[in-house]
Amino acid sequence: MTTTQMYDVLGPHGEKKVRTSSRVFAAAIAAIAALVLYQLADHGQLSPHLWSALLDRDLMRSVLKGLLATIQCALVSIALSVVFGMVLTALRMSDNAILRSAVRVWVEIFRGLPLLLLIFFIFLGAPQLGVVVPTFWALTLGISLYNSAVMSEIFRAGIAALPRGQAEAAAAIGMRKIQILRIILLPQAIRIMLPALISQVVTIVKETSLGFVIGYTELLRSGRVAVEYLGGQYAIPVYVLIAAIYLLMNIALSKLARRIDASS
Repeated sequence: MTTTQMYDVLGPHGEKKVRTSSRVFAAAIAAIAALVLYQLADHGQLSPHLWSALLDRDLMRSVLKGLLATIQCALVSIALSVVFGMVLTALRMSDNAILRSAVRVWVEIFRGLPLLLLIFFIFLGAPQLGVVVPTFWALTLGISLYNSAVMSEIFRAGIAALPRGQAEAAAAIGMRKIQILRIILLPQAIRIMLPALISQVVTIVKETSLGFVIGYTELLRSGRVAVEYLGGQYAIPVYVLIAAIYLLMNIALSKLARRIDASS
């Protein structure tokens, strides 16, 4: 079996330059980290008294509540984004040129709008039409509408990467397009799309933090509430804790994706 490489293989000199550049970059990062730690210590931000506040029961309860709200919003948003994205992909494959064009315009609109603006449209615009949207659904629907358009492009690209002969053979035996998509194309395309899908899922998890601006008490807002309760001097320890939780969630998602990819 032959493989096609999209880059030149590095020679000994090239490998040496890469190793040297990596060491220089690592040294620069270490120096910046040391400088940051020095400045924090100089301003008393590394005091054990400040960091011990992270063990406060009320703080942990508030952060846990925010984490659960973030997970709930992320799970619903991911599910809706995937379902809506598949529907848009199926409509994009329609034989009706008008329908395909309408879906293309829909996707371009929602991909082009800033997500925060979309959330504001739902949260502030819907009440003007007599529909009161709770903060959870304003955030979730905004994230879902935006990411369903992105997901549909990921699905379309994954399906387009498959040999066309499979769809043509399925059509020749009388299968409908929706059956071809559901039974033949999507199961094969999933592995191709998996890295991009997981990357988008990680993005959705981070986008839930935008609930902060409309009053939805997710993880970031719970941290802000904790800082207001404890005092501004505790801001760095609390936000470091929040950042660490986001990192752990996203690293766990990435590892899960690699495990699924390896086992498939």
